[in-house]
Amino acid sequence: QVQLVESGGGLVQAGGSLRLSCVASGSIFSINAMGWYHQVPGKQRELVAYITSGGSTDYADSVKGRFAIARDNAKNTVSLQMNSLKPEDTAVYYCSARLKTGLLGRLESDYWGQGTQVTVSS
Repeated sequence: QVQLVESGGGLVQAGGSLRLSCVASGSIFSINAMGWYHQVPGKQRELVAYITSGGSTDYADSVKGRFAIARDNAKNTVSLQMNSLKPEDTAVYYCSARLKTGLLGRLESDYWGQGTQVTVSS
């Protein structure tokens, strides 16, 4: 009933930029936090950045000063602007949202997108 769909991944050279976007759709009552995670093979999924409904943000130390997260509450979208990309940023990036569903918004759950590959070549 709820879908998160990411777009914007791809291949880029080190030092380049990419912008990831994610849109949430379905029976959404309200969205609390939205975020981006990344995962490389053999490792756990890690938080890259998140943003609350009020606009407060936080970032992993490894991306501070290079990445910027933003959201449009009216459109249920979140984006991640990635600048000065490094080969170690290579991963599958997942969009996540903690949201409430149903007419009265009584059920809150975490939802995930399908992931989008980001590859940074050296």
